[in-house]
Amino acid sequence: MAAITASMVAELRAKTDAPMMECKKALTEAEGDLVKAEELLRVKLGTKAGKAASRVTAEGVIAAFIEGNKGAMIEVNSETDFVSKNDSFIAMANAAAKLIAEHNPADVAALGALAYEQDGFGPTLEDVRKGLIGKIGENMSFRRFKRFEGTSLASYLHGSRIGVVVEFDGDAVAAKDVAMHVAAMKPVSVTSADVPAELIEKERTVAAAKAAESGKPADIVAKMVEGSVQKYLKEVSLADQVFVKAADGKQTVAQMLKAANTNVKGFTLYVVGEGIEKKVDDFAAEVAAQVAAAKAGA
Repeated sequence: MAAITASMVAELRAKTDAPMMECKKALTEAEGDLVKAEELLRVKLGTKAGKAASRVTAEGVIAAFIEGNKGAMIEVNSETDFVSKNDSFIAMANAAAKLIAEHNPADVAALGALAYEQDGFGPTLEDVRKGLIGKIGENMSFRRFKRFEGTSLASYLHGSRIGVVVEFDGDAVAAKDVAMHVAAMKPVSVTSADVPAELIEKERTVAAAKAAESGKPADIVAKMVEGSVQKYLKEVSLADQVFVKAADGKQTVAQMLKAANTNVKGFTLYVVGEGIEKKVDDFAAEVAAQVAAAKAGA
């Protein structure tokens, strides 16, 4: 049996982009023959990882991890909802959230370089990701994450597709309720003063266009526009929204927090696939194309 060296594993990995452990297994099976080992990997993993890398990942999960005053939330994407329910995929996402909280990586590349082993893949998180791509045959990616430290934290996951982390001082139960509220109502800021200027300007432009159609005097139109903007600010700011669990249907989040002697410093909301352009498959067209190709080859 030929000795399998680290340099041999590195050379095979560079050629195939396969996970390190898979390279070592292939070399062992091929008794150190690099050419044969490469062939074994092509048969086992095919070019699944390479081909999958270009495919859109708009499904996936949100994972969160909190321990003391440290925490993290991450969006990990897959191509299909089916894979997002895979136990290995979920385990990788949860591990990634924990690694972020513990090691504070600067970006996705730094996250992938952290030590982690799962399902026989490793020694890094990136190796595990590539290994699962090869095993499952579907692209998956770490899209975005945020780390939190130095304040009290509360999180809420609505299934696996919506995640919220709230930074607060005060009552943990009230903060958890706020996290649930954010998941349901999706505010854009804690207060109206925090709403991004570009969003306000966009709303003002829309309101002005609508008001202009009324044919009313300019001063009335100006008041209509301002009224629309103020209504918008109340609708999208957390403090001004009616609390989803309000018994009277009127209590605002700000009022609920005041009663609980709690202050929300900020919140982060992740929704799986938000902002990603999904590919819409035309099954009929795909079948027609296959039939045409078959006829052409006949």
